[in-house]
Amino acid sequence: MSFTDLEHEIIGCRKCERLVAFREKVALEKRKSFMDWDYWGKAVPGYGNSNARMMILGLAPAAHGGNRTGRVFTGDKSADFLFKCLHHVGLANQPNSDHRNDGLRLDGYITPAVKCVPPGDKPTAEEKDNCEPFLAEEFNLLNRLKVVLGLGKIGFDSCLKFVRKTHPFKMKDYKFGHGVRYELPNGLTLFGAFHPSPRNVNTGRLSFEMMVHFLEKVKKELE
Repeated sequence: MSFTDLEHEIIGCRKCERLVAFREKVALEKRKSFMDWDYWGKAVPGYGNSNARMMILGLAPAAHGGNRTGRVFTGDKSADFLFKCLHHVGLANQPNSDHRNDGLRLDGYITPAVKCVPPGDKPTAEEKDNCEPFLAEEFNLLNRLKVVLGLGKIGFDSCLKFVRKTHPFKMKDYKFGHGVRYELPNGLTLFGAFHPSPRNVNTGRLSFEMMVHFLEKVKKELE
Protein backbone atom coordinates (compact mmCIF):
# COMPACT_ATOMS: atom_id res chain seq x y z
CA MET A 1 0.00 0.00 0.00
CA SER A 2 1.21 3.53 -0.81
CA PHE A 3 0.61 6.70 1.20
CA THR A 4 -1.88 7.79 -1.47
CA ASP A 5 -3.82 4.52 -1.16
CA LEU A 6 -3.82 4.80 2.62
CA GLU A 7 -5.00 8.40 2.51
CA HIS A 8 -7.95 7.45 0.28
CA GLU A 9 -8.84 4.56 2.58
CA ILE A 10 -8.77 6.77 5.68
CA ILE A 11 -10.82 9.57 4.09
CA GLY A 12 -13.47 7.08 2.96
CA CYS A 13 -13.80 5.32 6.34
CA ARG A 14 -17.25 5.33 7.97
CA LYS A 15 -16.71 2.48 10.43
CA CYS A 16 -17.52 4.32 13.68
CA GLU A 17 -21.15 5.47 13.53
CA ARG A 18 -20.83 7.83 16.50
CA LEU A 19 -17.78 9.58 15.06
CA VAL A 20 -19.23 9.84 11.55
CA ALA A 21 -22.43 11.39 12.94
CA PHE A 22 -20.52 13.85 15.11
CA ARG A 23 -17.96 14.97 12.51
CA GLU A 24 -20.75 15.56 9.96
CA LYS A 25 -22.93 17.40 12.50
CA VAL A 26 -20.05 19.75 13.34
CA ALA A 27 -19.34 20.28 9.63
CA LEU A 28 -22.98 21.14 8.98
CA GLU A 29 -23.55 23.44 11.96
CA LYS A 30 -20.09 25.10 11.87
CA ARG A 31 -18.70 27.67 14.27
CA LYS A 32 -19.96 31.23 13.79
CA SER A 33 -16.47 32.52 12.94
CA PHE A 34 -16.09 29.89 10.19
CA MET A 35 -19.50 30.09 8.52
CA ASP A 36 -17.88 30.83 5.14
CA TRP A 37 -15.81 27.63 5.29
CA ASP A 38 -16.70 24.44 3.47
CA TYR A 39 -15.88 22.08 6.35
CA TRP A 40 -13.94 18.89 5.58
CA GLY A 41 -16.19 16.73 7.79
CA LYS A 42 -14.41 13.43 7.04
CA ALA A 43 -11.64 11.33 8.57
CA VAL A 44 -8.29 13.16 8.58
CA PRO A 45 -5.13 11.35 7.41
CA GLY A 46 -1.61 12.17 8.54
CA TYR A 47 0.72 14.34 6.49
CA GLY A 48 4.38 15.22 6.13
CA ASN A 49 7.53 13.71 4.70
CA SER A 50 7.23 10.09 3.52
CA ASN A 51 10.94 9.68 4.37
CA ALA A 52 10.43 11.08 7.86
CA ARG A 53 12.62 9.97 10.74
CA MET A 54 10.23 11.55 13.26
CA MET A 55 6.51 10.95 13.79
CA ILE A 56 4.39 13.32 15.87
CA LEU A 57 1.43 11.32 17.16
CA GLY A 58 -1.55 13.21 18.57
CA LEU A 59 -5.04 12.31 19.74
CA ALA A 60 -7.58 13.28 17.05
CA PRO A 61 -8.56 16.16 14.75
CA ALA A 62 -10.09 19.20 16.46
CA ALA A 63 -13.76 19.91 15.73
CA HIS A 64 -13.06 23.28 14.10
CA GLY A 65 -9.41 22.58 13.26
CA GLY A 66 -8.65 19.38 11.37
CA ASN A 67 -12.34 18.54 10.93
CA ARG A 68 -12.73 21.93 9.23
CA THR A 69 -9.48 22.15 7.25
CA GLY A 70 -8.86 18.49 6.42
CA ARG A 71 -5.37 18.51 7.94
CA VAL A 72 -4.52 17.51 11.49
CA PHE A 73 -3.12 20.23 13.79
CA THR A 74 -4.30 22.90 11.35
CA GLY A 75 -6.49 25.92 12.01
CA ASP A 76 -6.86 25.69 15.79
CA LYS A 77 -5.11 26.94 18.92
CA SER A 78 -3.26 23.66 19.51
CA ALA A 79 -1.81 24.00 16.01
CA ASP A 80 -0.85 27.63 16.62
CA PHE A 81 1.13 26.68 19.72
CA LEU A 82 2.70 23.51 18.31
CA PHE A 83 3.93 25.00 15.05
CA LYS A 84 5.25 28.12 16.73
CA CYS A 85 7.42 25.75 18.78
CA LEU A 86 8.36 23.47 15.86
CA HIS A 87 9.37 26.47 13.75
CA HIS A 88 11.43 27.92 16.62
CA VAL A 89 13.61 24.79 16.75
CA GLY A 90 13.81 24.40 12.96
CA LEU A 91 11.47 21.42 12.50
CA ALA A 92 8.92 23.36 10.42
CA ASN A 93 9.41 26.01 7.74
CA GLN A 94 6.80 28.41 9.18
CA PRO A 95 5.25 29.14 12.60
CA ASN A 96 1.65 28.69 11.50
CA SER A 97 -0.59 25.88 10.22
CA ASP A 98 -3.74 27.45 8.81
CA HIS A 99 -5.03 25.40 5.86
CA ARG A 100 -3.97 22.60 3.51
CA ASN A 101 -2.44 24.94 0.92
CA ASP A 102 -0.54 27.28 3.25
CA GLY A 103 2.94 26.12 2.16
CA LEU A 104 3.75 24.34 5.42
CA ARG A 105 6.60 21.86 5.30
CA LEU A 106 7.41 19.66 8.27
CA ASP A 107 10.66 17.83 8.96
CA GLY A 108 8.71 14.76 9.97
CA TYR A 109 5.27 13.18 9.76
CA ILE A 110 2.29 14.12 11.92
CA THR A 111 -0.85 12.07 12.44
CA PRO A 112 -3.73 11.54 14.88
CA ALA A 113 -4.18 8.19 16.63
CA VAL A 114 -7.93 8.56 15.98
CA LYS A 115 -8.68 9.95 12.53
CA CYS A 116 -12.11 11.50 13.26
CA VAL A 117 -13.05 14.15 15.80
CA PRO A 118 -14.66 12.50 18.88
CA PRO A 119 -17.29 14.20 21.05
CA GLY A 120 -15.58 15.87 24.00
CA ASP A 121 -12.20 14.78 22.60
CA LYS A 122 -12.85 11.37 24.16
CA PRO A 123 -12.86 8.39 21.76
CA THR A 124 -14.13 5.06 23.06
CA ALA A 125 -11.87 2.01 23.31
CA GLU A 126 -13.63 0.51 20.29
CA GLU A 127 -13.09 3.67 18.24
CA LYS A 128 -9.39 3.68 19.08
CA ASP A 129 -9.18 0.00 18.13
CA ASN A 130 -10.91 0.66 14.79
CA CYS A 131 -8.23 3.21 13.88
CA GLU A 132 -5.27 1.04 14.89
CA PRO A 133 -4.84 -0.58 11.42
CA PHE A 134 -4.46 2.86 9.84
CA LEU A 135 -1.77 3.85 12.32
CA ALA A 136 -0.03 0.50 11.88
CA GLU A 137 0.10 1.07 8.11
CA GLU A 138 1.57 4.53 8.66
CA PHE A 139 4.29 3.02 10.83
CA ASN A 140 4.99 0.38 8.18
CA LEU A 141 5.23 2.94 5.37
CA LEU A 142 7.62 5.18 7.32
CA ASN A 143 10.58 2.83 6.92
CA ARG A 144 13.18 5.42 7.99
CA LEU A 145 11.38 6.24 11.24
CA LYS A 146 13.63 6.69 14.26
CA VAL A 147 11.72 8.79 16.79
CA VAL A 148 8.06 9.01 17.84
CA LEU A 149 6.77 11.98 19.81
CA GLY A 150 3.54 11.10 21.62
CA LEU A 151 1.50 14.25 22.32
CA GLY A 152 -0.71 13.32 25.24
CA LYS A 153 -1.28 9.90 26.77
CA ILE A 154 -3.45 8.51 23.97
CA GLY A 155 -0.86 9.33 21.31
CA PHE A 156 1.89 7.94 23.54
CA ASP A 157 0.01 4.72 24.33
CA SER A 158 -0.97 4.22 20.67
CA CYS A 159 2.70 3.93 19.74
CA LEU A 160 3.29 1.44 22.56
CA LYS A 161 0.32 -0.70 21.47
CA PHE A 162 1.64 -0.86 17.91
CA VAL A 163 5.11 -1.96 19.01
CA ARG A 164 3.74 -4.43 21.56
CA LYS A 165 2.05 -6.46 18.81
CA THR A 166 5.44 -7.70 17.59
CA HIS A 167 7.56 -7.11 20.70
CA PRO A 168 5.56 -8.06 23.83
CA PHE A 169 6.10 -5.99 26.98
CA LYS A 170 4.13 -4.56 29.90
CA MET A 171 2.52 -1.18 29.24
CA LYS A 172 3.04 -0.18 32.89
CA ASP A 173 6.80 -0.21 32.32
CA TYR A 174 6.43 2.79 30.00
CA LYS A 175 4.76 5.55 31.99
CA PHE A 176 3.62 8.69 30.23
CA GLY A 177 4.89 12.09 31.31
CA HIS A 178 6.20 15.30 29.79
CA GLY A 179 9.78 14.81 28.68
CA VAL A 180 9.98 11.04 29.19
CA ARG A 181 12.16 9.08 26.76
CA TYR A 182 12.16 5.34 26.17
CA GLU A 183 14.09 3.01 23.91
CA LEU A 184 11.50 0.56 22.56
CA PRO A 185 12.22 -3.12 21.78
CA ASN A 186 11.81 -2.56 18.02
CA GLY A 187 14.52 0.11 17.93
CA LEU A 188 12.29 3.20 17.97
CA THR A 189 12.79 5.96 20.53
CA LEU A 190 9.52 7.15 22.10
CA PHE A 191 9.19 10.58 23.72
CA GLY A 192 6.17 11.77 25.67
CA ALA A 193 4.93 15.36 25.90
CA PHE A 194 1.87 17.11 27.24
CA HIS A 195 -0.66 17.76 24.49
CA PRO A 196 -0.51 21.41 23.30
CA SER A 197 -4.21 21.92 24.03
CA PRO A 198 -5.52 25.32 25.14
CA ARG A 199 -6.36 23.69 28.47
CA ASN A 200 -2.73 22.72 29.12
CA VAL A 201 -1.30 25.96 27.75
CA ASN A 202 -3.75 28.34 29.45
CA THR A 203 -3.35 26.70 32.85
CA GLY A 204 0.45 26.88 32.62
CA ARG A 205 0.86 23.13 32.63
CA LEU A 206 2.68 23.52 29.30
CA SER A 207 4.61 26.65 28.32
CA PHE A 208 6.36 27.72 25.12
CA GLU A 209 9.71 27.39 26.88
CA MET A 210 8.91 23.88 28.11
CA MET A 211 7.90 22.66 24.67
CA VAL A 212 10.86 24.29 22.91
CA HIS A 213 13.30 22.77 25.40
CA PHE A 214 11.68 19.40 24.87
CA LEU A 215 11.70 19.66 21.06
CA GLU A 216 15.38 20.59 21.11
CA LYS A 217 16.07 17.26 22.85
CA VAL A 218 14.01 15.44 20.24
CA LYS A 219 15.87 17.21 17.43
CA LYS A 220 19.25 16.17 18.86
CA GLU A 221 18.05 12.57 18.73
CA LEU A 222 17.68 12.95 14.97
CA GLU A 223 21.18 14.32 14.39
